[in-house]
Formats: sequence, structure tokens, C-alpha cells
Amino acid sequence: MPATNLISVTRMTNPKRAFTAGRRLLMLAALVGVAGVFGCHQLTDPLLEFRDPDIIDPADITTPEGADALRLGAFGRLNTMTSGGESVLILGGLLADEFRSGDTFIQRNETDQRSIDTTNSFMVTAARQLHRTHVLANYALNALRQFKPTPRDLQGQMFFVRGFAENMAAESFCSGIPFSDASQDPIVYGEALSTEQVLVKAQESADSAIANLPDSARFRFAAMVLKGRALLNRGQYDSARIAVAAVPLSHQYSSVHTSTGGTNQIWGLNNSIRRYVVADNEGTNGLPFVSANDPRLRTRIGVTSDSSRDFEGRTGMVFNLKYPVETSPVVLTSGLEAKLIIAEALLNAGNATWIDTLNALRASPPAYTNSPALVALVDPGTQPARVDLLFRERAFWMWGTGHRLGDMRRLIRQYGRAQNTVFPIGTFKNGGPYGTDVNLPITATERNNPKYTASCNKSQA
Repeated sequence: MPATNLISVTRMTNPKRAFTAGRRLLMLAALVGVAGVFGCHQLTDPLLEFRDPDIIDPADITTPEGADALRLGAFGRLNTMTSGGESVLILGGLLADEFRSGDTFIQRNETDQRSIDTTNSFMVTAARQLHRTHVLANYALNALRQFKPTPRDLQGQMFFVRGFAENMAAESFCSGIPFSDASQDPIVYGEALSTEQVLVKAQESADSAIANLPDSARFRFAAMVLKGRALLNRGQYDSARIAVAAVPLSHQYSSVHTSTGGTNQIWGLNNSIRRYVVADNEGTNGLPFVSANDPRLRTRIGVTSDSSRDFEGRTGMVFNLKYPVETSPVVLTSGLEAKLIIAEALLNAGNATWIDTLNALRASPPAYTNSPALVALVDPGTQPARVDLLFRERAFWMWGTGHRLGDMRRLIRQYGRAQNTVFPIGTFKNGGPYGTDVNLPITATERNNPKYTASCNKSQA
């Protein structure tokens, strides 16, 4: 199904738009009646036929084909809420230490500076993208159950999409996340949920996905990784290890991009328009994503021929080469991530083979990483240093995939680190100190939700 159609499919999920379409048709009928009084004798005249291509009649989706169109639309939304837009995946990397702002927009600078206003328009858009994905996955689930109940793996795919959105919300936003359900009329408004409650929802969605997917389905492995990720976020390390144990190293599920149907916005914001810069040792605590010269990431310093400075023109430009073109895919779940989850579970269990798991990845990196073999790691000997090493490996293997902010928050929440030893601190590049935000805020637009009465603690991991 063409990407342009996916966009159209998702528009009809708003009941107000469907109501508007109906009202327009009633008005048209009234006009036709008046015309008949004044002598228009051919009611089927082509000039009087009306169809707004921007509005999809709800009747159009009450078929197996319509239900499947909703499913495809949900995948289109998933692409946008990950690497197809300026999403929580990308903004989370800006709040963390993967990117620094090279821009003049205050919304990006305040995110990088860890002092985000709840009216930040980029946050509003990113939150909307995430919730639209969640809503459309539910909408598609309802339609598939009613109009295309078999094969059941299609429903499993939608449980995966829904769960992925839930987990990303828990990793990215402050505690008190509402999930309203606009897949039915009237809208069911959501109450504020704690981070733990949202992670439980993500885990349950992953379980439902697994239950509806056959053993051979690629999305079954994706759902298993999602479940392991949610359990890891909950600090249930051994359960996370069990959840991903059967995932093969070769597994990968990626968001895909085309030059006409939605480009990779990590490439777009960094390599193309230079609004984002790959960060290096940002704010004392940031990792050396540039100076380490690690082949898992690969970067390039700007030269005169392609502009040596960022968009703002204040500092040097650093391009990422992990996503070198606008169509570069972004891995969302993988066998690599499964092995990293296993390594962390082994470390927390006091099992010395945790480092063997990491070294096996370095010796034979999966093809989708485009990484050569790396030298073996040596056990640093103390538990804090081992945790540092594990999280550094996660950061370099999964740079630019939406994991880093959640990992930094886990270092505080699960490993007892102080935020000023994890997040960037000191003087911001444009002057003034870094703030204390460790999450993305629930934006002011959520105040339109009558059930949302929580307050967002932006300093809580």
C-alpha cells in the first residue's frame, strides 16, 4: 500500500472528521433539494457529485480490506513515532548525551540543556505521534477482530505496535502518563499512570502479541525483545533474560524509509540540515561518541565543502555515518539487544559469563550492525565499573535507536546513581547551567484531558 494512502487511512480515525463528512453530505443533499425546486432536473449530474479525498467514509473500513488498511496505517504511524519524525526517539537522544543541539530554535536548545518547558512544540508533536500510534493500533485491533479475525498474527502485530508505543512512553516521559482511547466514540480519556503501570501495560501487550503470533513469525521475536525490554525497565532481570532467550542473533525489525514516503529523520536533522550534532563527552558525563572512533557508530567532522559548522554557526559540525543516507533503516528490536539483555541479567546475578556474552557480540557482530570484529573486553573487576562497561556497550551498539535515555534513567532508578553523575552537567554551550530534567515532560496540551490531574516531576527517573 503506498505511503500516501497510509496517511489518508489514519485520518479517518478521528470521529469528529467522520462527523464533519456526514454534515457536509447533509448540507449537499439540502442544496440538491433546493436546486430541484428551481428546475435542476438531473440529480445525478456529475457536477453535483461530491467526494472529499481527505475524508474516508467509516463504511470504507468495515471490510477485511479496510481492517488491513488500518493495520498498515498503524505501521506507518510507528515509523513516524520512531525515526520518521522528530520523535521521542530523537528528542530523547538530545536530552541524553547522543546529540547536542546545533540549532537556533529554543525548543531544541532547552531540550539539550535539560530544562524543557511543558509548552515545547517539538514535545507536543512527538507526544502526539506516539499517542496516534497507540490509538491506531487499538483501532486496527478492533477492526481486525470484527472483519478479519484470521490470520490471528495480524492482531499480534498490532499488539506489538501498541506495546512498543507504551514502552517508549514509559522510557521517555515523566511518571503520570495518560493513554486516552480515541478508537471509539465518544473518546475514553485516560488517567495518569505511573512509569511502572505503563511498563506493565507494555509487557501485557507484548504477551498478547506473542500469544497471537506463530513460532515462525518475525514479529514473535520482536515481541519477545519488547517484553524483555519492558521487564528490564522494571528491574526484573532474570525474567527479562528468560523472555529473550530464544531470540536468534540474526533477528532484526527495523523502521524503513524511502525518499518519497518518509525519510530517516536522524539523517535529516543531523546529516542534511545540521540542526542536530553527534555529541562527544557532553557535559562531563557524556560518552565519547566521536572521540572514541568506535566503528559501531562512525562519525565525520564537517569540512569546508559540506559546511564545517552546525546550523547555528557557533560550533563544529559532526555527522553520523551509521545512517549515511535518507533511506537508512533504523533497527528497533534485534537479537543483539536480546544478547545485551542477557548480559545485564547475568551481571546482576553475579554470573561471570556476562562479559563472555559481550565479547561474543564483539567477536562476531551481526551483519545489520555493519561493524567489524572488535577486540575483547577485560573485566574491570568492580561492580560499578562493570555496570559502566555494560551500559557503554549498550550505548555504542544501540546509538540512535531510542534506548539511551531509558538506560540513563535506569542508571538512576535501578543502580542508585545520582543524576549529576549520569546526565550532562556544567555550563551549557550557549551559556548558563544545564538543568535537572531527566525525562520528557507531559505537555500542557494534556490539560485538555479532564482526567489528567497529575503534575510532572521532570527530575524523577
